[in-house]
Amino acid sequence: MAIMRLWHGRVPREKGDAYERFLIERAVPDYSSVEGLLKLYFTRRDEENETHFLLVTIWDSWESIKKFAGENPELAKYYPEDDEFLLEKEKYVQHYEIFYEK
Repeated sequence: MAIMRLWHGRVPREKGDAYERFLIERAVPDYSSVEGLLKLYFTRRDEENETHFLLVTIWDSWESIKKFAGENPELAKYYPEDDEFLLEKEKYVQHYEIFYEK
């Protein structure tokens, strides 16, 4: 049974494009380096004053998630550069067990 991990972040609208580039250049290689990552979806939604990012990753097991996120996988993982972009650092991520896929 696979596990979906969801992380959400918000940046000022004027930093949206730069943060997207940062995620592709810095976060994608980090996520991709962990065995057990099955899928990776980085999404964004622009609003009037801010841009929302939702990172959806699909993992093969809790063990793989822990290799990426650490022993407390409920806690969000951040990079030092995130301080330059994010309006706040949400403490937790969400996990969902995938029980059906087509």
